[in-house]
Amino acid sequence: MTWTIRPPRAEDQEVLAEIYLSVRRQTFVWVDPGKFYREDFAAHTNGETVFVCEHENGSVAGFLSLWPADDFVHMLYIRPEFQGRGAGTALLRALPEWPQHPYRLKCLVKNRRAKAFYLAHGFRVTGNGASPEGDYEELSFFPL
Repeated sequence: MTWTIRPPRAEDQEVLAEIYLSVRRQTFVWVDPGKFYREDFAAHTNGETVFVCEHENGSVAGFLSLWPADDFVHMLYIRPEFQGRGAGTALLRALPEWPQHPYRLKCLVKNRRAKAFYLAHGFRVTGNGASPEGDYEELSFFPL
């Protein structure tokens, strides 16, 4: 499967907002879905570097947002039909200086599939905390 990682275009904003909204509603089933809004994508990625993952057929499969100042992977969301097919891996590999650069993120404890994905890609649990969506673990990637 061929993935293209690119910066977002103006015409991507609606599809990225829809991915963010729909995947959160499908994944975070323990949170009231009424707490998620389409406008969240623009607000939650403000000031971040966004990477778009495009399938070889031209469909946007997902995105990753990075807060570069802290090497913090804020979000990585993949449409369900593209999950498990390499899109998330392609997004991680597109991070600047991957895998020679340290990165960190927070992953909700109840999001077991995401945690397994990150652990399989070399992240390790380095802390924990709580958020309105539930308890989370801090995960860190240390260079090879």
